[in-house]
Amino acid sequence: MSASPEILRSDKDGLCVLTLNRPHKLNSLTVSLFEALLLQLEEIAISTATIGCVVLRAAGRCFSAGHDLADLEAGETAPEPQFQAHVIEKLQNLPMPVIAAVHSHCYTGALELALGADLIVATQNARFADTHAKWSLTPIWGLSQRLPRRVGIAKAREMMFTCRTYTAAEAERMGLVNLVVPDDSLDAEVEKMARMILEQSWFSHRALKKLLRETDGMPIGAGLAHEIYYGAGFGPDFQSRINAFLSKKNNAPGISTV
Repeated sequence: MSASPEILRSDKDGLCVLTLNRPHKLNSLTVSLFEALLLQLEEIAISTATIGCVVLRAAGRCFSAGHDLADLEAGETAPEPQFQAHVIEKLQNLPMPVIAAVHSHCYTGALELALGADLIVATQNARFADTHAKWSLTPIWGLSQRLPRRVGIAKAREMMFTCRTYTAAEAERMGLVNLVVPDDSLDAEVEKMARMILEQSWFSHRALKKLLRETDGMPIGAGLAHEIYYGAGFGPDFQSRINAFLSKKNNAPGISTV
């Protein structure tokens, strides 16, 4: 396990786990935390041969209470304009699937961070909210674009205008969360999902993420054409996977289709 003051990292058998590590501050988000996260993301992005899935989780009582307001009030100094937005975009654009593992609070800036993941798994006690309007703020880390794409424009308006808190069950029903698990089973259930992902072709995962990103927002005709003419096609592990299936089929006569 490698560590920075605010981000922990653990790699094992293709799975990279990043942990927000400010539990004494409810993992509130600071510039220094984003700087530590960016360093890890830059390394992960070029590690496609050894990393096939990433999990973003948090230590302590909650995923994150959101943007550290004390840091904001003190006049936080980022290394470049829109720095946090660029880090979340880096997370979103990782070539491998990313799972956000959310427990307890996931509010505003924390929700923007979680929306950078491909999948969100939440505990039953998880709570989600966008409170920008409560503080006379507007999103600058991507929420106004990612939230409607995940839950639909009507539900996004509801979340943004009311600032109310949503339970994990409500978040699952609206499509914000992919899976809700018992409070004491988050790590185990997330690893189970990650291992299922890792069993599939890492080539396909990278190609699928690229295809989905490039066609997002296209009319269906243009999207279909892009898939047909610019899709990656067969991967280098195609033949070995087919051979393994056929070998298994020959040993199990009941299996008759791919």
